[in-house]
Amino acid sequence: MIFITTGTQAPFDRLIKAIDEIAPMLNDKNIVAQVANSDFKPSNIKTLDFISPSEFQQYFKEASLIIAHAGMGTIISALVDQKPLVILPRLTKFQEHRSDHQLATAKKIKELNYVHVAESEEELKAMVINIINNGGSNVLHTLGNYASASLIDSLKIEIALKK
Repeated sequence: MIFITTGTQAPFDRLIKAIDEIAPMLNDKNIVAQVANSDFKPSNIKTLDFISPSEFQQYFKEASLIIAHAGMGTIISALVDQKPLVILPRLTKFQEHRSDHQLATAKKIKELNYVHVAESEEELKAMVINIINNGGSNVLHTLGNYASASLIDSLKIEIALKK
């Protein structure tokens, strides 16, 4: 199953339209999208306007691929849960957000090679098709529940220097 999450504050029709267009090419994968206040009605994707936190967690857990906006909550959850994630940032030029902070997030995440980052709808489509055609398990990076030893050591050094 592919789970798409666009957040709960505003619609992200550009992302939903792109995936709806390629859904027939995705090996009959069940695709469920959590969307907010969308006017777009896809023909190949099941959409849910609101789901409870427990339902969200269940979809997230069952998904073989997550597709999302560049929200840090989704990114961190995918890294911790070791889920392959493709993100497409919301852009102000399309009135999808109040600022381009998601673009800045996506650029940094791409630089770190933590998750798959699409910069356009066409790139999003190609990435998703490629991941599904190659078995779907394409996790680039994972996080544990606790900070790494190297992070803790570097913080200790910084704190010691401040004394």
